[in-house]
Amino acid sequence: MNFSINSNVLLNNLMISQKALSTKTPAPYLQGIKLEVYDDEMIMLASNSDISIKISIKDESLNIEDEGEILIPGKIFVEFIRKLDKGIVEFSVVDNSVLKISSNHTNLSLNLLNVEDYPNISFKMVDGPIKLESKVMKSVIKQTTFATSTIENRPILTGVNVKVQDDELIAIATDSFRLSQKKINTTKNYDKMNVVIPGRSLDELHKILELDLEEILIHLDHKSIVFEYGNILFKSRLLDGSFPETSRLLPNEFPVVLKFKTSDLQVAIERASLLSVRDSISSIVKLNLKSNNDVEITSNSPEIGKVVEDVETIDCQTSTSLKIAFSSRYFLDALKTFDDDEVFVKFTGEIRPFIIESKKDEGLIQLILPVRTE
Repeated sequence: MNFSINSNVLLNNLMISQKALSTKTPAPYLQGIKLEVYDDEMIMLASNSDISIKISIKDESLNIEDEGEILIPGKIFVEFIRKLDKGIVEFSVVDNSVLKISSNHTNLSLNLLNVEDYPNISFKMVDGPIKLESKVMKSVIKQTTFATSTIENRPILTGVNVKVQDDELIAIATDSFRLSQKKINTTKNYDKMNVVIPGRSLDELHKILELDLEEILIHLDHKSIVFEYGNILFKSRLLDGSFPETSRLLPNEFPVVLKFKTSDLQVAIERASLLSVRDSISSIVKLNLKSNNDVEITSNSPEIGKVVEDVETIDCQTSTSLKIAFSSRYFLDALKTFDDDEVFVKFTGEIRPFIIESKKDEGLIQLILPVRTE
């Protein structure tokens, strides 16, 4: 095998591929990046137990003299290419075991892995894939994956439930203490889909979507899902099991509806949480709606002291007072998903789940369970 390519082009694609490299596997071949060189393109492939990435490279700087395929130790190869001077890099294989790399005044030799050990990875494409704007897919991921569980005793909750029915896509994530739901309208009716995608896989996909291409295609197979994004195919395994039915958790009636300026509410909770246990789910603050419709955010630590934050509401629809305690971390995580200056916080009772919504982020609901303090 013998080819040359611009170092920047190669590095940009390697930075994407390495997201699928395995670091803990006992199988050395999953720590490698496979290159397949044909007469007019180069295929780059990396995989671990959760995701696989396949990239097709057809750049004008790519010059192929001899075809072939090799398996390169991934991380050290990326670092080699990162340190090279900009310009054309030449590659040649010696005895099917050593890769020679030449660039300007630099000559490197890298021992190859056995390409025969690499598994055959299928990226199944389907007719009529689901089409979404990439910026919409980015927002769906950002607004849901943070609410997935990090505890492995209920593996299904470590993923995001993605459902497609008629002309609507619904993404739901929950860790049993909070829930995030995002609904978007699709451009047309698609076949029904109901899968659970690992949250970590979607977080890696989100990083790739920073390329800001216009469209992403979703191809669903029985046990995996493939996202097609320009010249990139991103495959993720699916989680087995039934995702819990969450629709019954969402209240329909709200005796108390408060409208806040987002920044005012965020700052008040951040300050109040300073007296709580840092970086902990148990970082509890309380919201007190008085009979005169004034709102206080409070936090109390016997060892440190007490803080009381008065928060002005833009609007208050209620006929009753309210006291409710909740995790400040959960509340702040939820607030950060809204791209709006104003939010509505809607309550059904002092020990009932409450939700956060906004007019601008239509289709987004954040639900948080309160905490009993007495």
